[in-house]
Amino acid sequence: MVSNTPLVSVITPTFNSSEFIAETIQSVVAQTYTNWEMIIVDDCSTDNTVEKVKEYQDKDNRIHLYELKQNSGSAIARNTAMDHAEGRYIAFLDSDDLWLPEKLAKQLSFMKEKDIAFSFTKYTRILEDGTKTNAVSTTPESVNYDDLMKRCVIGCLTVMLDRDKIGEMRMVNIRTRQDYAFWLQITKKGYLAYGLPEILSEYRLVDNSISSNKWKAAKRNWYVFRKIENQSLIKSIYYFTHYVIRSLMDLWRWKTKR
Repeated sequence: MVSNTPLVSVITPTFNSSEFIAETIQSVVAQTYTNWEMIIVDDCSTDNTVEKVKEYQDKDNRIHLYELKQNSGSAIARNTAMDHAEGRYIAFLDSDDLWLPEKLAKQLSFMKEKDIAFSFTKYTRILEDGTKTNAVSTTPESVNYDDLMKRCVIGCLTVMLDRDKIGEMRMVNIRTRQDYAFWLQITKKGYLAYGLPEILSEYRLVDNSISSNKWKAAKRNWYVFRKIENQSLIKSIYYFTHYVIRSLMDLWRWKTKR
């Protein structure tokens, strides 16, 4: 491996993903940047997800499958994948989302050019059946810890991290919002997350219902503020107010651009 083509480890947790996992893997195989490994950790699927992954693993030695012995959640699955990762760079892709072909190449070039440790990109939302929408994420030039406490603008499927700069880190073991807590953990150490303002990923709305999940998402954010970040009640209310206002704005944007 030469220095200008570092290995990128793609982290993919799966659970009952047989309907989408093939398309997700194909979006990685189709990358113009070819020095990657895809580490898929199955969280005790009860459908034929494992069988589908094994078909690709048999055809491409860059794809590696690990199976958890008991259902443990996305945080444990991602941490397990990162434990097996050999790449300098870590990229995240869930088992129902997609990358555009130049995602890795463009993002890696962006990180090298700016000499940064943490980057994310724009993504667009697609419906469960793959229908494209006009809803595109916002991508500030950079965000810090305080910015992210007010609003998480980072889509997990768009993130790339440089482990040589950040070091070894693990997601907190909570069932939901563990990715958000992870970004907070990294930026709390002083790293900025830099946005690449180009659509390079597609986020699938599997249940096709953003608004019905807003209350659950709000409760999860509150839990992160109080229990994971140990913010005071006053500060938690301050950040939560920002979160609610901006979430309502995002919901309006989604409904008008769908």
